[in-house]
This record gives sequence, C-alpha cells and structure tokens, in this order.
Amino acid sequence: MDPIRNPYAPGAGQRPPELAGRDEQLTQFDIVLQRVAKGRPERSLILTGLRGVGKTVLLNALRGQAVRAGWGTGKFEARPDQALRRPIAAAAHVAVRELGHTQSDQVDHVLGVVKSFAQRETTPTAKLRDRWNPGIDAPAVPGRADSGDIEIDLVELLTDIGGLAADLGRGIGIFIDEMQDLRPEDVSALCAACHEISQSSLPVIVVGAGLPHLPAVLSASKSYSERLFRYARIDRLDRAAADAALSVPAGEEDAAFEPDALAEMYAVTGGYPYFIQAYGKEAWDLAPASPITADDIRVAVPRAESELAVGFFGSRYERATPAERDYLRAMAAVALVDADGDPVGAPKDSGEAEAYDPATTTELDAVLTSDVAKWLGKQPQSLSPARDALLKKGLVYSTERGRVAFTVPHFGRYLRDHP
Repeated sequence: MDPIRNPYAPGAGQRPPELAGRDEQLTQFDIVLQRVAKGRPERSLILTGLRGVGKTVLLNALRGQAVRAGWGTGKFEARPDQALRRPIAAAAHVAVRELGHTQSDQVDHVLGVVKSFAQRETTPTAKLRDRWNPGIDAPAVPGRADSGDIEIDLVELLTDIGGLAADLGRGIGIFIDEMQDLRPEDVSALCAACHEISQSSLPVIVVGAGLPHLPAVLSASKSYSERLFRYARIDRLDRAAADAALSVPAGEEDAAFEPDALAEMYAVTGGYPYFIQAYGKEAWDLAPASPITADDIRVAVPRAESELAVGFFGSRYERATPAERDYLRAMAAVALVDADGDPVGAPKDSGEAEAYDPATTTELDAVLTSDVAKWLGKQPQSLSPARDALLKKGLVYSTERGRVAFTVPHFGRYLRDHP
C-alpha cells in the first residue's frame, strides 16, 4: 500500500478516525449553539475521558462548528505551572477579533478590557520590561477586569465580551483542553464566571476537555458546578464505530479491510481511537495490497506497539520518579485478578509471585490503594507522596475513595510487558 496515501497518518484527511462514533456529541453541540444564539439558557460543556479517546480532536471539531456558526472562538491548553489569566486573555483576544471583522468603538472598548485583564498578570508597580504585552492595539480600559482578583476580573471580562457578542447577534466560545490542570483558584474563578454569564443569559459558553476526574475537580471548587456544566463522557468506540474509523478512510483511498482484519484490529486496540489510528497507520504501510488481511494486522502489531512504547507510553513513564514508577508497576501487577477477584500479582508470604493462568484472569479498571501498598510491602500512608505526585502529573486518577486507575488505556499491559 502506498505510504504517501496513508489515511491514518497524523493529520491526514478531512475527517480524522477519532471522530467516528461522535455524531451524538456533534449534533448535541449544534443544538447548544442554536439555543445560546437565541438567548435561551444553556449550560457550558465538559468532555471527560481517558487519554487516547479523542477528546482533543472532538474539542477542535466542536470549535469548528462554532466558527461555522459565526461565533468568535478562542482555545488554550491548561498547564499546571501556568496561571489562567494569560492564556484565557489570549483566547478572548482571538475570539473578539473573530467577532469584530471591522473596527468600531465598541470592539475597541472590549479589546481594551481584554488588555487591562491581561496586563494585570503583573503588578502595576512592575518594571516595564517585566510586563507582558498581549499584542492588543486598543488602549487599556482602566478600572475594568483589572482588580487583581481573578474571580472578579474574569466575571467582568466574560460579561463584556458576551455583551459585545449579544449586540452583534452572535456568540463567544472559549475552549479549554487539559482543564483538570487549572489551579484551584482559577477553577473557582471560571465556575463563578460561568455562573454569572448563565444568570445574565449572555451568549458565552465554555467547552472544556479533561481526564475522568475533572467533574470532581469542579465540584470541589464550587458546590453549584454540577448545575453549570453538561458532562459528556467520551469513551472508546464500539465495534461498529471502530470498523467505520478504519473502513471509511480506507474506502476514500479505494482500499478495504477484510472482516477478519477488522475483528483482529478491534481485539488489539480495544476500540480506543488513538490506537486505531496508530495500528491502522502501520497496517497500511506494511500491507502489500488491498484488501488488508488479518495476517497484515498481525505483522503490523509489533511495529505499532514499538512505536507506542516510545511515544505514547514511554514518554509518560519517563516523567515518573523511581518511587512513582514502583507505584505504577504495583498498580499494573494487582490489577490482574482471578475468578474470585483476588489479585494474582500479589506476592505470597514466601516472597514468590503467585502463578496464574492468563486465560482465567481479568484486568481491573481501578485497584485498591491498600492492595498496591500490600504488593510493595509498605504502609499505605507512606505511599501517599508518590500517589499524590502521580495524580498531579495526570498519570493516574482516583475513581473513588481508596481506588486509583491509570489515565492511559493499556498502560498496565505496557508495564507488565516492559520489566
């Protein structure tokens, strides 16, 4: 097969494979855009899911829908080491510019508010060389969105850009990726701002994407957050959608997969969009001709797994300290359980690992922190620093009190296969 025509290469095609099976979310968001544009009350949207399920691709697709609807949009990716003020100011700047194709006093005024908000990143007494210049031509508007209190300022910022959008008969969308990485005070400010614009019926929505524990992060910040957002869990694809993610792009290149090849692909990928694209790329490059067969998939698997071991799994594993890696490997070990639900990876009293039959074991989605401690031979309290660090790094998340899970699909398998 011609590698130049590979429809699974990153960025290939007009409809990436990760969007297969997401028609419900796309349709629902179109309704949200129409309701907000008509001044009807509507909640902002939060997408949650594991890494590799296509949250970012879907977030970009939703932003594309807003742009096509004539909205002003801005997007940024949250980072644990960065405060909210600068990235959301940049996103708001882009959104206002998209709204105001022609200069006017009203547009200039709102851009001035954005500039005031942005420049409050530094203190008023800071030296000129230390102040951030947001690149906005309009003069700053003193006394608006520049109090230094992020909650007050963000409410005023979104209120003003929402008022401009309402006057122009359009809307504003702020899209935030990796939203769970926002600092607690910034999460609180964002919730307060969303509450205010909802109460004022302004045409502004926030669309965030993050890991499965993002709803808990929001609810811990503001008790009323569950009323502010509509939550959509983005999961792996079912068999029909996974088949479409492979067959549709292949069909556009006059190629096809045999039914057994599609079944084999679903077995190795588990229906996760990132893996479908990664394995599909290697299968396309290695298959001699169309249709692609199950044997072609089996030949491609080692090459795809080698690529994933470096770029997808390995890069995340390298971020962990030795103590954190021990914790991750213990999670992978105790996740395997027998028919009675007992961890088969837990050591016996003799110190030897218990033998098990892979055909009769199941891998748990989440494990008990007490089982991890037992496997490591330590007290649970002594492992809290490692666990908390892994939570902050986004490598694990807490599904409920006393249980943790990997944020990366198949990570446990990777750790067991790579001692």
